[in-house]
Amino acid sequence: TRKQQPLSDRCFIIMHGLHSDVAPYFKTEPGRPETHLEGNRLVLTCLAEGSWPLEFRWMLNGTDITAFSPEYKYIIPSLQHTDMGAYQCVVRNRMGALLQRRAEIHVAYMGNYVEGDQRKTVTQGRAAVLNSPAVSSFPRPQVTWFMDGYKIIPSSRVAITLENQLVVLATAATDAGRYYVQAFNEKNGENKTSPNVYLNVADADAPAGPVAPVIVIAPRNTTVTAGVSKATMECVANARPVEKLNLVWRRNGVEVASGVGSFGRRLTIVNPTSADVGLYVCEASLLDSSMKHAEARAFLSIIESPYFTVEPRRKMMGEVEKSVDIPCQARGVPTPKLEWYKDAVPLSRLSNPRYKVTSSGGLQVRQLQPNDTGIFQCFARNAAGEAQVHTYLDVTSMAPAFSTPPANITVTDGTVATFTCQVSGAPKPAIVWKKDAQILASGSVKIPRFALLESGGLQVQPVVLQDMGTYTCYAANMEGTVNASADLTVWSRTYISQPPTDRRVIKGTTAILECGATHDPRVSVRFVWKKDGEMVGQSRGGRISLQEGSLHITQTWSGDIGDYTCDVLSPAGNDSKATRLEVIELPHSPRHLQARLNATDSRSVELLWMRPFDGNSPLLHYVVELSENNSPWRVYLANVNPALMTTVVTGLTPARTYQFRVCAVNQVGKGQYIPTAPPQGVEAIAVNSTTIKFTWNPPPQQFINGINQVNDISFPLSQLSAWPEHSPEDTIVVTITPDYHGTRHLAYVSGLKKFTWYLTSVLCFTTPGNGPRSAPRLVQTHEDIPGPVGRLSFTEILDTSLRVSWEEPVEKNGVITGYLLSWEAQGKNQSRVAQTMPNTTLEYKVTGLTSLTTYTLEVAAITAAGIGMITSSTISSGVPPELPGPPSNLVISKISPRSATLKFRAGDDGKTAISKWIVEGQVGSTGEEEEWKVLYEKDNDPEAQVLEVPNLTPFTFYRFRMRQANVVGSSKTSEPSRLIQTLQAPPDAAPSSVSVRTASETSVWLRWVPLPETEYNGNPESVGYRLRVWRADQQGEVSTRVVSDRLEREITLEGLEEWTEYLLQIQAFNSIGPGPWSEPVRGRTRESVPSGAPDNVTAEAMSSTHILVTWGPVPDSEQNGNILGYKVILYREQDSNTEPQVQVVKGNLTQSTLLRNLRKYVLYEIQVLAFTRIGDGQLSSPPVLERTKDDVPGPPVRLVFPEVRLTEVRVVWQSPVDANGIIIGYQVAYRLDSGEPNQFTTVDVGPNTKEFTASALSQESAYIFRISARTQQGWGTAAQAVVITTEIRERPQPPLQLSVPQDQVQSRRLWLEWVPGRDGSSPVRYFTLQLRQLPDGGWITHSSAISHNSTSCVVDRLKPYTSYKLRMMATNDIGDSKYSQETDAITTLQDVPDEAPVIQSVKPSTTTSVLVQWQVPYYPLSALIICGPHQAQICPWSPHFKTATSLQKYRRYEIIMTTYNIIGESPASAPVEVFVGEAAPSVAPQNIQVNTMSSTQLEVQWEPPPVETQNGIIQGYKIYYWEIENQNETEKVKILFLPETSVRLKNLTSYTYYMVKLSAFNAAGDGPLSEPRKGRTLQAAPSAPSFISFSEVTSTAVNVSWGLPLTPNGVVDGYRVVYEPSAPIHGVTKVITVDIRGSWQRWLKVRDLTKGVTYCFRVQARTISYGPEVTANVTAGPVEGAPGSPLKISLMKSGSTLTIHWAPGDGGAGHVTGYAIEARPSDEALWDTFVRHLPPSTTSHSVSLERLRQGVSYQFRVLAINEYGYGEPSAPSAAMSAQPETPFYEEWWFLLVLALCGLILLLLLVFGLVLHGQSRNVSPLLWPSLSVFPGRSPPRPNPAGLRYSDEDICNNYNGAISTECTALTERPADLSESEATDSDCEEDQLKHSFVNHYMSDPSYFNSWKRQQKGLKQTLACSYEERVSSDADGYYQTVVTQHSVGGVYTPAGQPAPGSRTPITGFSSFV
Repeated sequence: TRKQQPLSDRCFIIMHGLHSDVAPYFKTEPGRPETHLEGNRLVLTCLAEGSWPLEFRWMLNGTDITAFSPEYKYIIPSLQHTDMGAYQCVVRNRMGALLQRRAEIHVAYMGNYVEGDQRKTVTQGRAAVLNSPAVSSFPRPQVTWFMDGYKIIPSSRVAITLENQLVVLATAATDAGRYYVQAFNEKNGENKTSPNVYLNVADADAPAGPVAPVIVIAPRNTTVTAGVSKATMECVANARPVEKLNLVWRRNGVEVASGVGSFGRRLTIVNPTSADVGLYVCEASLLDSSMKHAEARAFLSIIESPYFTVEPRRKMMGEVEKSVDIPCQARGVPTPKLEWYKDAVPLSRLSNPRYKVTSSGGLQVRQLQPNDTGIFQCFARNAAGEAQVHTYLDVTSMAPAFSTPPANITVTDGTVATFTCQVSGAPKPAIVWKKDAQILASGSVKIPRFALLESGGLQVQPVVLQDMGTYTCYAANMEGTVNASADLTVWSRTYISQPPTDRRVIKGTTAILECGATHDPRVSVRFVWKKDGEMVGQSRGGRISLQEGSLHITQTWSGDIGDYTCDVLSPAGNDSKATRLEVIELPHSPRHLQARLNATDSRSVELLWMRPFDGNSPLLHYVVELSENNSPWRVYLANVNPALMTTVVTGLTPARTYQFRVCAVNQVGKGQYIPTAPPQGVEAIAVNSTTIKFTWNPPPQQFINGINQVNDISFPLSQLSAWPEHSPEDTIVVTITPDYHGTRHLAYVSGLKKFTWYLTSVLCFTTPGNGPRSAPRLVQTHEDIPGPVGRLSFTEILDTSLRVSWEEPVEKNGVITGYLLSWEAQGKNQSRVAQTMPNTTLEYKVTGLTSLTTYTLEVAAITAAGIGMITSSTISSGVPPELPGPPSNLVISKISPRSATLKFRAGDDGKTAISKWIVEGQVGSTGEEEEWKVLYEKDNDPEAQVLEVPNLTPFTFYRFRMRQANVVGSSKTSEPSRLIQTLQAPPDAAPSSVSVRTASETSVWLRWVPLPETEYNGNPESVGYRLRVWRADQQGEVSTRVVSDRLEREITLEGLEEWTEYLLQIQAFNSIGPGPWSEPVRGRTRESVPSGAPDNVTAEAMSSTHILVTWGPVPDSEQNGNILGYKVILYREQDSNTEPQVQVVKGNLTQSTLLRNLRKYVLYEIQVLAFTRIGDGQLSSPPVLERTKDDVPGPPVRLVFPEVRLTEVRVVWQSPVDANGIIIGYQVAYRLDSGEPNQFTTVDVGPNTKEFTASALSQESAYIFRISARTQQGWGTAAQAVVITTEIRERPQPPLQLSVPQDQVQSRRLWLEWVPGRDGSSPVRYFTLQLRQLPDGGWITHSSAISHNSTSCVVDRLKPYTSYKLRMMATNDIGDSKYSQETDAITTLQDVPDEAPVIQSVKPSTTTSVLVQWQVPYYPLSALIICGPHQAQICPWSPHFKTATSLQKYRRYEIIMTTYNIIGESPASAPVEVFVGEAAPSVAPQNIQVNTMSSTQLEVQWEPPPVETQNGIIQGYKIYYWEIENQNETEKVKILFLPETSVRLKNLTSYTYYMVKLSAFNAAGDGPLSEPRKGRTLQAAPSAPSFISFSEVTSTAVNVSWGLPLTPNGVVDGYRVVYEPSAPIHGVTKVITVDIRGSWQRWLKVRDLTKGVTYCFRVQARTISYGPEVTANVTAGPVEGAPGSPLKISLMKSGSTLTIHWAPGDGGAGHVTGYAIEARPSDEALWDTFVRHLPPSTTSHSVSLERLRQGVSYQFRVLAINEYGYGEPSAPSAAMSAQPETPFYEEWWFLLVLALCGLILLLLLVFGLVLHGQSRNVSPLLWPSLSVFPGRSPPRPNPAGLRYSDEDICNNYNGAISTECTALTERPADLSESEATDSDCEEDQLKHSFVNHYMSDPSYFNSWKRQQKGLKQTLACSYEERVSSDADGYYQTVVTQHSVGGVYTPAGQPAPGSRTPITGFSSFV
């Protein structure tokens, strides 16, 4: 820092040296490249000098990274590897700019390996070169290679190259394995392990023969810079055997012997010079081998940095319009490139044609102009580096002239004053500023507060009153001098000298908030008051007024409560002070007072109540009054604890009636009761037919019993009531705010019924309740015209007459005086006839009509006010009217967001005109269960055919229907229209209940009530909210934020400015557009720490220990609150690690301080910050550097005598700790200790000498040595030591008897005493103290400079309440002693806590409490919560949360915390603001019920949370619901933004259990969730089956399978299968329907198909009804690629076995995978599968005849199967009977003999009986009746689970039935499946044959076998729906399989031992 020169010197400069400004120049240039660790702090300095002001700019890789500023440092707090590069500094002043050479900065870092594992294969004997996996790192890491976990050491077979490659020579099988590297960064110490490299050696078993030499890694051309220490070249060769490999290096054909490393692979050239440049050859050969040598070549070159051979002079002169040449020539290797700069800008960028670079490299500037003045710089660059020279070109011959002279300025004390002074001239004029005779600033003079700007102006900061005066700007160059002056006027700053204080007043009284200001008398001031951030204006009635700056508020009420700010505005500065006004009032009466009798004590009653509003003043107590048997009230309990909400009243008399009331008392007084007198002088007069005027006087004050709430909508003063005389339930109540202008009050009640008698009354009420009403007064509203007559109808309709009748109007609106009846022929106005009738006439016979003519009749009632509304209708004479028919053909068109056009065909008009069209609709949800609402009615338009339905809701589903009405009545409804959805539209409304609160210093919290879903007007997914926020003072831009979540209710707007008032609005939007903006709301961010630093910080050394620091204020926009003061901080020694010091300057007016007790001649960094009550702001930057003045030095330290002999000693010392200046020498003085005290031998030595040898001393004598240092200020204090000239010396004894007196122990320091030990014949030089913190701390050196003659010292810097042990050692010239004995454990005393707890969160808990959570300091303390200025609550140490209670509602609190112990409190924490009065509900909704409404709807009903737990007004509810087994995927939430207590959940899944939870929410947030409740929807029709698939498709049959419905919507109890051909077959189309019971069967076998025909199959599932169909088509017959027919079918019967033979046919497009056999019995016409899945090699199959039905012939055919499907069947075989060969006992002759024998025995028996019967009466012989089946097969089973029907469109379907058209039904159609019993089975099943429409499934077909012999025959109706395995039936079942997915797959061959299914019976199923 340049010091201010004496005035005489400055005068000399003014007169003689105005043109002596100095261009900038660098004091130092960058050195070699630097490497720093990543994350470290980097400080780059740019040391330059020149005339003031100097400004600096930094560049990185040629790009600007800072702007010009006075900061000469560039600091990177945490280096990243992206910060690497070339940094350059540019310095400038008024003379020009200069560019510094590059400073290369490298950052040491190490990244991660990015590649994966690698694999490499090499042939055995060859060299394997493994590249090190890539890793980003600087510098290049050192690597260590590993193989299979073992470190690899380079050897004759292994080399590690300079590029970190691993080379394995002459590879063998043992070299295969896993390789990896460990990379180590030598700079930052990181190491990483690479991925693996797997090496595989091919041909490992080949013989290991010789391998010729080959160069694997060839040397590279190498270039080094001259002056480097070495150059290395590398060459790696391979051969086998490796042991005989020889490497030789040659240069110019001569072998190089020196510098060759081990194994000859590297050649190192130390300190290379130009003599070493040349071609180097690496030659590889095998010893004792004739194999060819291998060689590789590389060139070594040396480059040199540029240097200049011709340089320009430092300063060059040139005249205007002349030319000047600036020389510049440089050399280097390679030849450098020259580049010119002007003022740090390349000439190539300037493109000035007058600048020309000459062939020699110089620069020629032609036709000089004044703007050519500046610094021209020549850079020479090549690959080795760069160099630069520069010159300052001064253009002359132009006298200075002012382009902008100084102007007069008026500023405020403490602000900034800036004078302009822009001058032109050549050379550039020097600028000097003077005030009076004093130089303030120039290029060589700089004093505090005055700064010369680069433009030539002068800046004064801060301005003080003494700165007023005239300032002169002098500009001079060699051509002349000019000057100009301007005046500075300084006003005294305006400030509030009498700030307002917090006030608390009683409601209704006057509050005066005083505010006085002190200001400069030359300026005017204005006072502005704000309340909660909003301007307070003077009211018209004078209730609020401003008097001499003070705010007067009369008749205060609760709305006046708030934070007030007094702002003083003036041209000389503004000031602001805040205060708070509290309005207290009488408390309200307790709520919900209840009295309960004591069950055990008949003389006591328990009273319970809820806490009332306390009137903004804490309750003192409650008063309980009672009335016994309606006696006067008396006080019974006069002082009930205010914390209680219950009490027991004792001592009562039994069997008495008591009334109780409770009153609250606060410091204002006793709480309110209801008023006891009504208003007086009440008058009520009707103004018109719907309005009554009230006037009244309030009741006397003594009867009000309380303070009336004023201007509060919730609690108005008076209540007006009016109710119809006979309908008190229709009371209209109007609340009125009082008017203070008079005692007579006036108000109106409107919206009344016309011409109606009303009883009117007025009452006065206070918060606890209503007072008595005034006596009711009867008032009648005025008469008006009547409404329309009712029920206009016609009777006695004849050709020429009819009778018309009507009813009195419902709305008479007066006294009906008559009726007006008129009629006319339709369309003939001239035929109009009018008739007036008395009021008693309600019918009239109209005569004189023309028959069959349409007439229009009109009827209207009449009162004194006039003719009422007309009712009209049309009718045809002679035709009686009827009810109209419904409209039809509803067509909807022109659908818009809010309307739709409905075209229709009118129904029958009922022979009279249609008087009304009624449009009904289903809104939102459309279905049979949804209600229909009347949407629109159109009157008196009988010919309408088109209606526009208005007032629809956008983006809503509608379904319409219509009715039409005439005089008879309304028609039935039309058929519903199609379902439509209105178009989208922007939202109509903005979100409601918008409020804003302060969130933090830079954010506000905005809350709103979202739009209900009915107001979205568009797709809900596109609905969101847009917010905009702008400063209330209109500065800055409007910013917007978008909230995409349509259900969001709040947002925190971040990034705002501190302590700033904002206006906010919100609008809703959808995909169509935005809705309206809400009304603006105001919010202010919280006060914060200043975001800026004080301006213009200056420092000036006043002495060797004092520095004066001055500064300016923080800019207004960055103050962020009220500045409470400043801190001069961090004034420390530059670049030292000493703790910073802080000096606090309180108040925002003082802007300077004197730093005292500083160290002498020390360079300090000084920074200043401002602080508010929130905390400290930003430090000023850059730090100001100032050095204290020098002084005499302190004593040298560490005097030791390392060499002591009998006659000489050598003394060594170190520089003084406090040098206090530049040491210019030392003085050594010594004498005998026993000699004269003042006779010293003195020797002066230089400043760099730190030792001295004194000789010619006396033996065994004590000498005193004194050593002192010297600065420019003189000799300092001497350091003294004693030494004995002896050769017998030893180490000293440690100190003894270390002790600490207990009374000397403090919290952070203690007093240590000791006894010195023996010195070992060498005096002790100093003591060292160590301490250890218990219990587990290590020994730490606390001080190593304790004086040798001390026996006690102060041990400081200790921690409070901590235990320590201490020890010491002594040091003499020989060395250190041992450590002393440790002291006993010493515990320091407690101290007040150092740290405050950190408040983590403050959340409202209830409406009067908040929950505070904090993080504790590291030491165990307690916490003290301070809520606002008047409340404090003590919290225990743990847990770290506390609920602060008993707070006042609707107030903002600042929560401040301190920690404390028994000593005291810590500093306070930063305040956290919270708003009290709102809290989320604390209890969930009650009594929740979930009721089933339909298959898709549930109704949820509940009760609100208890009132005392709502914590505010319930704004709505959230209903969470989900499917009970699938919560994560199905959970939804429905939000009600209305406090309703029921909701319908729609669009639910049918027949599904749902869980439902509810929570209530208010403005503060969501309450807890209720316990879940369960409900289930009803069943509905299922969805379609999930799929249809077909298998085993043949020419006549197919297996059909289907899947379960994806959404069953209930219990599936059956399926319906319908199929039909896609085109008629032989002219016949037939639809077959099959109903299947049960859900387990999902397949069907269909066998009556026709080859080549495509069939459509439809399947439906059934629950309570059938659901939608799933459809699929299949074509019967083989597909393309299926096999052909098997050939040569033959049958062979042998005994009881039947064998079928065939030959393979064409295999088709694939291989045959099997065969199937079909059979057709002679009694049926359809083929059925007999055997399936025979092996492909099979050509025959045998079956037992017992498995066939006897007496039935069978035909067989064979089908081949491949991967494409079933092929064509073979030709049918010959018919073969199932009768086996008969044994002899079944031959006819054997049977005939047997029959004859039987006949003989029978005859003998008959003969015997005849003989026996003759002797007695013979009874008639009873023959048994025989039952036989009349020539038909046994009864067949009835598949009770199937229902069949077919529909024959015409005859001859498949040729299998009669030619008649018929409908075949298994059972009667009205017989359900459950009604089919065994009793009706036989008759029903035999009525028809099912051959023609046969179908079956795997549970039925092939399922009946022959009964075993001996078993009883059973009817087939015993067959059940599910297949049974019982053997009691006539046939047994065949078990089948089911494939995955429900597709039927037959099981294949029968099980061993089972019988073949009988096809004849399977054909029935």
